[in-house]
Amino acid sequence: MTLDARKSLAFYDYPAEHWVHIRTANPIESMFATVRLRTNKTKNCGNRKTKLMMAYKLMRSAETKWRRLRGFALLADVVKNVRFINGVKEMKTHQRATE
Repeated sequence: MTLDARKSLAFYDYPAEHWVHIRTANPIESMFATVRLRTNKTKNCGNRKTKLMMAYKLMRSAETKWRRLRGFALLADVVKNVRFINGVKEMKTHQRATE
């Protein structure tokens, strides 16, 4: 149970600005559901190329409604494995003394 709780709360190890993006995968699922619905409805219309063009246009249309990533500047810290505790960047002890 402790392991499951740790996994469930793993998003606290990332910047607080990113939490809203980490907690949901719904935008991705929603976009693919739209593409899947349209391609299934037009099953016998057109060839592979037209289906790909239709999927591309549907995705481009969905893209206009996506939210921009909050805290974009913090991505470099995440890639560098900077530690975040409860969404706040952990400061080294020598950095705290100089501030």
